[in-house]
Amino acid sequence: MSGCGDDPVVLSGRSLHPGQANGAVLALDEPLSFWGGVDPSGVIVDAHHPQRGATVAGQVLTMQAGRGSSSSTAVLAELIRSGHAPAALLLAECDAILVIGALVAAEIYDTALPIVQLAHDDLARLRTGTRAAVLAHSAPLAATIMVKSR
Repeated sequence: MSGCGDDPVVLSGRSLHPGQANGAVLALDEPLSFWGGVDPSGVIVDAHHPQRGATVAGQVLTMQAGRGSSSSTAVLAELIRSGHAPAALLLAECDAILVIGALVAAEIYDTALPIVQLAHDDLARLRTGTRAAVLAHSAPLAATIMVKSR
């Protein structure tokens, strides 16, 4: 992430599901299916995924898009309920399956998982290990991501 010293970089995106979160970024190299790709504790178990063994729990998870089954809705909702979900999801492409998972968890468990769509170039700027604060307003308001390199 380029910037001067500790000055944060502010990115704007489209809120797909409201909420706020803070955490370390986990930038995935490839899309991830929550169904079969993540275990109940939030560890990536997909044998073919480049970040296999990493945990999504509590991370500001970035990826181009989700991958796979509509069952990811239920898996994501369960991860949210159990406290093993990402702190936030940042995507380049809207993924209705993941948004529905967050909507279901908000309705049933009264929890919020912010999901934000960023421009491809902005998403590519986010690096694993950087700290990010995500504020996703209710649609149609924009979302703000503040990223610090340290």
